[in-house]
Amino acid sequence: MLRALKEHWPEYVCEAAELGLFMISAGLFTILLFHPQSPAVTFLPDPFMRRMCVGIAMGGTAIALVFSPLGKRSGAHFNPAVTLTFWRLGKIKNWDTLFYILAQFIGGIAGVFLVSLFARMALSHPAVNYVATLPGSRGVGVAFLAEFVIAFILMSVVLRVSNTPHLARFTGLFAGALVAIYITFEAPLSGMSMNPARTFGSAFAGHLWTGLWIYFIAPVLAMQLAASLYLRRDSIVCCAKLHHHNSFRCIFNCRFRDLLAREQAAAAAGAEASNSARKLTIHQPGSTPPATTTLSR
Repeated sequence: MLRALKEHWPEYVCEAAELGLFMISAGLFTILLFHPQSPAVTFLPDPFMRRMCVGIAMGGTAIALVFSPLGKRSGAHFNPAVTLTFWRLGKIKNWDTLFYILAQFIGGIAGVFLVSLFARMALSHPAVNYVATLPGSRGVGVAFLAEFVIAFILMSVVLRVSNTPHLARFTGLFAGALVAIYITFEAPLSGMSMNPARTFGSAFAGHLWTGLWIYFIAPVLAMQLAASLYLRRDSIVCCAKLHHHNSFRCIFNCRFRDLLAREQAAAAAGAEASNSARKLTIHQPGSTPPATTTLSR
């Protein structure tokens, strides 16, 4: 335990900072777009349009974090459900898993606390409600199912994209796009969390514990199921990092070099096939020779 803490504490700090920044962004953008005294409410009276703007902002925040130095170093999980999934896949050691999750919860609480430190009245307003994720008007059952479905899709996409050679470097873009879509369309059902630490951060600050168990159980179960189904079709899981095309060290059980070799081999094969097709076209019997132009003065 002490060895892991001594050697890998920078990654733990990165995880805490990532979710903290995500929560700060969520708080500020929700205040900007939903607080009654904000000009945005007058400019965009349609709640759907404002929710879409929040979705775009938070999807963009997630993408920025994945491709930031913080995300490149730690792997950009900032979600205990994601970390537990990669632990189940054998990519993360036990102590790293524990410290990642602790850091994520600390970051979630700290992010909401920092927003409340400077804008407590706005953050606590019922229209903002500490950016809490709570079951919607359709009830707890729908909220649980919605959280399960969106978490399952997210992890399925992350595993497929991050282990596909020509797509792996874009995993963060896929994940961020899903966050934007989910906030826009799914948020009325469950608040759109997929993240126990994210939900706990808001619940802790605002004492909003309604349906908390949903956000601890549904995302974890869904992502575990996604991992199990992925392994049935493909046994290759290269690494737990969402963005690995960088020079930062990797503390996971990493096979990124295998993925990189596959990517380079595929690129070389594509180039060779293109050259072969070009040569075949040029030397094909009966083909029209290239036109020549004579310049005269």
